[in-house]
Amino acid sequence: MVRIVGVHHLVEGPVVDVTVGHGQDPRLLLWSKGWTISDWMSASGSDDGIVMTARVAQRYAGSRMPRRHAHRVHAEPVRADVEPVPHQRVAAYAIVRSAMGVLGTICSRRTAVPGRWQLPGGGVEPGETPSQAVIREVLEETGQHVRILRVVDLQSDHWIGTSPAGVLEDFQALRIIYTAICSDPTVPRVLDVGGTTESARWIPDHHWRSLPWTSGARSALDKHLGTIPGNHLSDDRR
Repeated sequence: MVRIVGVHHLVEGPVVDVTVGHGQDPRLLLWSKGWTISDWMSASGSDDGIVMTARVAQRYAGSRMPRRHAHRVHAEPVRADVEPVPHQRVAAYAIVRSAMGVLGTICSRRTAVPGRWQLPGGGVEPGETPSQAVIREVLEETGQHVRILRVVDLQSDHWIGTSPAGVLEDFQALRIIYTAICSDPTVPRVLDVGGTTESARWIPDHHWRSLPWTSGARSALDKHLGTIPGNHLSDDRR
């Protein structure tokens, strides 16, 4: 469960407090309450109750309505007597930079998008905070130790499809996106063999746009990769 708390610089205390129900888009949910998200401030709590705090601005007549991702249906035939099981999964991902470039992973055949490039990350496990989850996932998928800078986005994607366990699901992915740095990069290697990550690689900053990323990863990189200052990329543990 993800709860969004919005704060405004002219008002003391929260101005909006909503829970993202299954299938709801976070930005459209705030829009329906009269607010738009200016930027994200924090992500706290654990898997059973994550709180995302955002700076918000009041919606006005000229405000542009947030774009909603289409509700996708998988291409496989679906039996009429099978009802999809609702499943909302909260995950945490990171845009990681180092002196070697940006960190990317290739999705395995266990995913719906094998061969696509993705940001390192994955599901928040029981008892974990989102920041703990993303640090663990980056290590498992790439072998890299990272330091989180800040939370920058909350993405939503919604589709009907078959899970790796063979269950037909009405699936919503809520992805908490962080920026992070790796001060001591090494050759990436997948530690969680047999999972959703086929391989991992450092990609030169000038080359990442030429690769086939998932739509969410490409959107996050477009918006936030350039916000990671270059002075963070050297080893700052001296």
